[in-house]
Amino acid sequence: MKTLEVTLGSINDVKDFVNAVSKYEHDVDLTSGRYVVDAKSIMGIFSLDLSKPIKVEIHGDTADTLVAELSPFVK
Repeated sequence: MKTLEVTLGSINDVKDFVNAVSKYEHDVDLTSGRYVVDAKSIMGIFSLDLSKPIKVEIHGDTADTLVAELSPFVK
């Protein structure tokens, strides 16, 4: 499992983030406070407090490619 923090400051950031994550079969969770949502769910992401950094947990052994693709969003 890989963990990193991202910042999603705009609607386009959320859309681009979901498009990037959806290409992979890995389970990816976003955690903000006590809330955990599926990173492939646009509606789930919009239910989080996007003014703060969000913790991303990628569940998979070959997550390095996805981590590289998410680098524009890393805090």
